[in-house]
Amino acid sequence: MTGYVIQRFASAMLLLLAITAVAYGLIYSGGAEVSRSILGELATDEQVAAKNVELGLDQPLPIQYGNWLANAVRGDLGRSWFSAERVSDAIASRLGVTLSIVSVAILICTVISVALGAFAAVRRGWWDRAVQIVSVIGEALPNFWVGLLLVATFAISLRLFPATGFVPLNRSPLGWLSSITLPVTALVIGGVASAAAQVRGALIDVLSRDYIRTLRARGLPENRVILRHALRNAAPAAITVLSLQFIGMIGGAVMIEKVFALPGMGTLAIDATVRGDIPVIMGVLITMALIVVVVNLFVDLANAWINPKARLA
Repeated sequence: MTGYVIQRFASAMLLLLAITAVAYGLIYSGGAEVSRSILGELATDEQVAAKNVELGLDQPLPIQYGNWLANAVRGDLGRSWFSAERVSDAIASRLGVTLSIVSVAILICTVISVALGAFAAVRRGWWDRAVQIVSVIGEALPNFWVGLLLVATFAISLRLFPATGFVPLNRSPLGWLSSITLPVTALVIGGVASAAAQVRGALIDVLSRDYIRTLRARGLPENRVILRHALRNAAPAAITVLSLQFIGMIGGAVMIEKVFALPGMGTLAIDATVRGDIPVIMGVLITMALIVVVVNLFVDLANAWINPKARLA
């Protein structure tokens, strides 16, 4: 198991290194264009050249990337070109907002999707068809549209929750819960729809195996067969699906944060893209990539722990 952990960790680090190299090359390859976008179209060639020197864009791209990587390893992602704020500080102040929304959403999604998927797989019949219909409808609804509908209904019409804004947990737990309820709901609806269908399919496949029929023939209680044996063997597929939902929710949070005016990573990324603030864009991209790589690493390790055959694969 130790060798497998080392192998997966090394693969994750190589993947993250490749992502940073490709992203840096795509974003920073046009040095003169970057400087001109900051100075404006009326800037002279001499001013653009001076700005290139100031930003370090006059050096060859591999050297630029090497300097950036050396600083990034130490936690220094540079400064914003427009506000002079440290990129790492800007990300740190907003990452908690995004992770709090996505973490609560995936927790709720896990509980509901596993319960619905298991119920549909075990009961079958019209319960199974109902879950499939709900899953199809839920997947078809864009989360930003659901967010707008929730704002119009529960924030504006009924005035049960705030339409915009975020309250930190350490300031007011009830205020925090109230501020994330609608954004989390918007993310959960689509996530539950997709994950429940996948959990259902994985569990139906496991329940059709010979060893399940053998356990039932031996007289084991149905609850024990389902909870101890069937769900455990369906867990790798469920964990993989839920990890993809977590990653998808991070992407979906970009639009959700704009809908609810939340000061998270999505809002930071959109604002930086509109202004052309490349150091901030790069910082957000790398942070998101790191989260995705870490999630995938933990999923691989969890699957290897549950299913030893995964280590051999």
